[in-house]
Amino acid sequence: MVRALLDRHACPVPFHAVRTRFLGNIATPMFSASPLQVVEGLWGGELPEFDSMAEAETLIGLLVQGLWNDLAQHQKRSQPFRLARLPMEATAPNLRYFGKVRMEELDGFVDGLFAGEDEVDLSERAHVAVGLLGEMHAMMVGIVDLVDRDPMADDRTQLEITFHGLRDLTRIMEGEIHEAVLSCTRARRQMLEGIPTMNPTMH
Repeated sequence: MVRALLDRHACPVPFHAVRTRFLGNIATPMFSASPLQVVEGLWGGELPEFDSMAEAETLIGLLVQGLWNDLAQHQKRSQPFRLARLPMEATAPNLRYFGKVRMEELDGFVDGLFAGEDEVDLSERAHVAVGLLGEMHAMMVGIVDLVDRDPMADDRTQLEITFHGLRDLTRIMEGEIHEAVLSCTRARRQMLEGIPTMNPTMH
């Protein structure tokens, strides 16, 4: 339903990257971030035109009350995030598609985590995770580039070995994303607990 609505309103961000961008923004230590700003950001900063108020409410409701809240569950250690499931038949087109989707997913997560800022004060564990995700992102860029330069690559044995490695790499990506989310969530909670509350003055 969400994917169909995004397509209907010509969202330039693919659904798999929407998921990770939302997740990154849920975890971000930037208190100024808001779900509506992230939704607007999917269309470059402004919501698309709607035929009616009901149509706008449906889209925003599904994204914020639905998808956003569903993804917020991944702030628990017992509910790790899973990247998009992709075709794993060992072919060159599938290899390129895999690299492109994972690249976009990692871009989305980091974009959400940084919330439009050039720098974010991350916890040590989250900083390590982002660094590792950056290295894996570079690998995905390399995969896409490799297939683009040699689109007829059809060494079945080599492709099968590569896809086997990509399964393992996906699990590592998911693990680092989850650790980053947990670390940021924990750090944000500690920050909030450290903010003194103002008691009303008694006269």
